[in-house]
Amino acid sequence: MSRPNFPASLRIPALTCIFALLSFLPALAADKPAKTTVLTGQSAFTDAAHESPGIRRHLTWADLPLPAPEQSVDNGPSIVPRPANAWPIAPKGFKVDLYTTGLDNPRLLRVAPNGDLFLAESETGKIKVFRGVGPDGKPKQTSVFATGLHQPFGIAFYPSGPDPKYVFIGDTDEIVRFPYKSGDLVAAGPMENIVDLPGGGRLRGGGHWTRDLIFSPDGSKLFASVGSHSNVDDSDTHPEEFHRADVLEFKPTGEFIKVYASGLRNCVGEAINPTTGELWCSTNERDGLGNNLVPDYITHVQEGGFYGWPWFYFHGPAGGLQDPRHVGKHPELQSKVITPDILLNPHFASLEMFFYTGSEFPAEFKGDAFAAEHGSWNRAQRSGYEVIRLPMKNGHATGEYEDFLTGFVNPDGTVWGRPVGVAQASDGSLFVSDDGSRSIWHITYTGK
Repeated sequence: MSRPNFPASLRIPALTCIFALLSFLPALAADKPAKTTVLTGQSAFTDAAHESPGIRRHLTWADLPLPAPEQSVDNGPSIVPRPANAWPIAPKGFKVDLYTTGLDNPRLLRVAPNGDLFLAESETGKIKVFRGVGPDGKPKQTSVFATGLHQPFGIAFYPSGPDPKYVFIGDTDEIVRFPYKSGDLVAAGPMENIVDLPGGGRLRGGGHWTRDLIFSPDGSKLFASVGSHSNVDDSDTHPEEFHRADVLEFKPTGEFIKVYASGLRNCVGEAINPTTGELWCSTNERDGLGNNLVPDYITHVQEGGFYGWPWFYFHGPAGGLQDPRHVGKHPELQSKVITPDILLNPHFASLEMFFYTGSEFPAEFKGDAFAAEHGSWNRAQRSGYEVIRLPMKNGHATGEYEDFLTGFVNPDGTVWGRPVGVAQASDGSLFVSDDGSRSIWHITYTGK
């Protein structure tokens, strides 16, 4: 086929247009967002001094060292008052305000259907309610919803939708409920026991004491997370571990159905993935095996799934990796160990989590999860003490996590803040409870 013979009068304008387009391409490239750097392998292990908003990390089982019990240390945080120049650090475009402070052990947060913010003050046995945000950034109203609870933590509204009839509370040794109608600032009736749980919280030396609660999407199931009594006791020979390190499934009326999943040492935060409908857990793994072992994790929870504790952790090429304190035990379970979706840094103390469904944050945040990392004690390099973002693709984890809210550790290693609870406000902003500074922080998006 012959080449078209354009008139000479058209050739120069055409070349001018081509050169103009080529000169514009660098500007288009400059407008594209910079590619996110993801640290992998040994570079993915971190400490608080190197946590900064926007940094992503991706750990896998292949990155884990061999057990090194001789590295185990007691390096708990020294909590100090927040210095005058200290403030949580969020990514560019986000603003952090102090919503309220002077609280008593602020722990888990949940937002009621009408937008009220419910808080568990665990040590004092209270549930508080905060309503709205005033011009000064503070709550418009504050109320004590209920008192007399025993280390309350989990909060769940039932049934789902705009008109719940009850607020369910996870005490350390039972599930209770209060009558509730939308807008109640004080419980409308007395507390009612729904079912007892394996209990004996930390005040009685009974191991992990937090009990989170969440209902299945259809409201037919109530999931209660119950942490282990110990670090790594053999549950075959320690009856106090019965129905612990498990997620238990109940009917909303309290009848026990089954152990939904097992081997989760301490599933502190529960959430339902709105894209897949799956239950997810934010889990504290075991201590005493070294600075970089065993990672905490966040994962979807398979019905009937076994996650390894106390005999194994994660899943290598030959199955679950054996805890050296339980060599030779339960070989029949080794191939059944499930590797979690997202491995965090070891000893982060991962607590509450939720999935972001709002519209205030940039569009790429929708569907991602957030989790509060209370901070390490069993690690020479202090780590955690932050809120992290968990990127998702079509409701499934990429395996990465990203530093989102940092700055709670001073340059000298002392600590002034420890994130516990994270919740999405009805306007799409974010609330974070912090039992180090006894505060609630409010994070909004202000610009590109």
